[in-house]
Amino acid sequence: MPGTRKLGRTTAHRNAMLRGMVTYLIENGSIETTLTRAKEVRAMAEKMITLGKKNTLASRRAALAYITKEDTVKKLFDQVAPKYANRNGGYTQIYKLGPRRGDAAEMALIKLIDEAPEAAE
Repeated sequence: MPGTRKLGRTTAHRNAMLRGMVTYLIENGSIETTLTRAKEVRAMAEKMITLGKKNTLASRRAALAYITKEDTVKKLFDQVAPKYANRNGGYTQIYKLGPRRGDAAEMALIKLIDEAPEAAE
């Protein structure tokens, strides 16, 4: 269930971290992080892309309330969300990378899906 992981942080710190990571993901297209963080970031990133697909003033303001950079919100609404116009969810992919060297935490790469959805046959 998304949104229930505490990630060893206080609520304010966790929310700030997730906001920053979602902003970075939309800005750059991919992030290398731990698997549990990637799963949390996926839930919020997909919600932001869904807001971008609505493309109303209210959805733009809701995205601005969560994403920390105005330029990133503009990119979300102008470039990222239109790319997924025919797709109902599943805008991100998580690849497992194996354990981190220092503490053996499971690492993952989360990225926005590039290709268009395949037509149903």
